[in-house]
Amino acid sequence: MTPQDLQLEILERIKQYAQSNDFDCDGIDASFVTIERPKNREHGDWASSVSLKLAKPWGVNPRELAEILAQELLNVQGIESAEVAGPGFINIRLSAASAGALVKTIVEQGPGYGQGSLYKDVKLNLEFVSANPTGPIHMGGTRWAAVGDSLARVLEAVGGEVTREYYFNDHGAQIDRFSRSLIAAYLGEPAPEDGYGGEYIHDIASRVVAAYGNDLTVLPREEMQEVFRSIGVELMFGEIKASLHEFGVDFDVYFHEDSLHESRAVERAVERLRKLGHIFEQDGATWLRTTEFGDDKDRVIIKSDGQAAYIAGDLAYYLDKRERGFDRNIIMLGADHHGYVARMMAMCAAFGDQPGVNLEIMIGQMVNLVRDGQPMRMSKRAGTIVTLEDLVEAVGVDAGRYALVRSSSDSQLDIDLDLLGKKTNDNPVFYVQYAHARTCAVGRNAEASGVCREDGFAPELLKHEAESQLLGALQEFPRIVTQAAELREPHRVARYIEEVAGYYHRWYDKCRVIPQADEEVTDLHRTRLWLNDATGQVLRNGLGLLGVSAPERM
Repeated sequence: MTPQDLQLEILERIKQYAQSNDFDCDGIDASFVTIERPKNREHGDWASSVSLKLAKPWGVNPRELAEILAQELLNVQGIESAEVAGPGFINIRLSAASAGALVKTIVEQGPGYGQGSLYKDVKLNLEFVSANPTGPIHMGGTRWAAVGDSLARVLEAVGGEVTREYYFNDHGAQIDRFSRSLIAAYLGEPAPEDGYGGEYIHDIASRVVAAYGNDLTVLPREEMQEVFRSIGVELMFGEIKASLHEFGVDFDVYFHEDSLHESRAVERAVERLRKLGHIFEQDGATWLRTTEFGDDKDRVIIKSDGQAAYIAGDLAYYLDKRERGFDRNIIMLGADHHGYVARMMAMCAAFGDQPGVNLEIMIGQMVNLVRDGQPMRMSKRAGTIVTLEDLVEAVGVDAGRYALVRSSSDSQLDIDLDLLGKKTNDNPVFYVQYAHARTCAVGRNAEASGVCREDGFAPELLKHEAESQLLGALQEFPRIVTQAAELREPHRVARYIEEVAGYYHRWYDKCRVIPQADEEVTDLHRTRLWLNDATGQVLRNGLGLLGVSAPERM
C-alpha cells in the first residue's frame, strides 16, 4: 500500500462519516488528508492528524472522530492496526505483505516512481544563472546553475511544463566596460579602473582580433569598441554556455535584454500600465505608482532625459513572459538583489497578477570553496573570483553539483574540497553513489547465484526490522519529490536519498539476498532481491533529479 493509497482509504472513511452526519465535504480531497512518518517507528508506519483538521469546521471532538476513523480503517486490507494517540492522532501500521508490496510497484514503475501531478498542465518559466556575459560564472551563479537545473527536474517530475530560461544581459554599462577591457588587453594598456581583468580577457581579445581578420588599430576608438563589444560578448557568452553544458545545465531559451529595447517592448509595457491607471508623469520623468502595491517608493521608468531606467526592462520582460503563456514565473537572484523583491512584486501586482503565484523570486546566498581549511580567493583564469571551472577542476561535475544542491539555497555555503575528493562515506555524494553501485553489484551476484526475481515474490516475508525501516523510507519518495517542488527546495531530495542510502547499507549488513554455500534459493532471497532493486531504482531516480550520475560500479 502506497501513501497515496492510504490517503484515499482515509478520505473514503471521512466522506462516509460526513454523509452520515450531514457535514460539508467541499474542498476535502486526498491532499487534505495529511499523513507522515512517525518520528518513533514503534508508533507505526504512518500517522495522520486529519481528525484535528476537521474538528473545528465540523464542531466535533477530534479524538472521538479519530477513534471512529481508526475503527473503520481496521477493515481495510493491508492495515494491521490503527490506534489513536494524544488529542486525535491516528497511528497506522501496515501488514508486512502490504508494506512489502511496494517494492514491486517501484520496480515496475521504474523511472516513473516518485512522479506526481502537482503542476500538471501548468506552464512554468524558470529563470536562473543569467550571469553578465562579461566573465566566467562565479560561485554564486554556479550554485544557481545546480539548484535551478535540479528544481526544473523536480518541477517536471510533478507534471510541470518547465522552460529553463537565461536572461542575457547584453544591454548597459557593464558591456561597455567589458569592451573597453578587451581593447586595453589588445593594446597592452592597463585594464580600466572599472573594467575586468584576468587571463580570460586577454584570451577573448586575441580571439576577437582573429575573428575580425583585419588591423583594428586603424579604426577610430568608437568603432574599435563596437567590434570588441559585438564579437567579444558573443565569444564570452559562448564560453558561458559551454561551461554550463559541461556542468549538465542547458537552457531552452536565451533571452536577450537588448531585444526588449529594439522591439519597443518597454513602450508597450508602459502603455499597458498607463491604461491600468498606474503611470504618472512628474519632473519630466515617467513613474510607476508601486507604493500602491507595497513598495517603499514609486519607481521611475523613463528618466527625464528619455532614457529607460533599469526597471523598465523588468516590466517589459515580465509582460513578455506572461504573453508567452507562462502561468508561473520563477526568478533566481543572488543575495545582492534582495532589495529588488518588493519592487518586482509591486510590478507584478500592477499588471493585475498575483505576487507569489504568477511571479516568485528566490534569493540565493553565496558559496565559499574551502581547501586545507582556508577559503579559495583567486581563480587561475579569472584572477579575482572563483569560478564554475575551478569547482569542476577540483572535484568534478557530480561532486560539485551534489555539494551545491544538498543545502538550502537561502543559507551561505562552505564547500570543503578536500572532503569532496575523498572516496569515503564522509563524502555525501560518494555515500549515495556507492549505495547505488552496491545495489547493482548485489543484482549481478544474485543472477550469478541463480536468484531471479521473476521466480517468486512473497512480500509478507519482509519482516526484519531493517527491512521495515528501508521500506518505510522508500515509501516516502513521492511525497519528498512533491514537497521539494512545492517548496522550491531540491535539497530535500538530496537529504532524502542520503537517508535511503543509510537504511540500505544497514539492511545490506543484516539481510542476505544471496544464499550461502549449498543453501537453497527461497522466496525470501527472491523477495529481498526485489527490495534491493527497488532501492537502486529510488536512488537512481533521486540522483537523476539532482543531475548527478548513478554509477553501477565504483
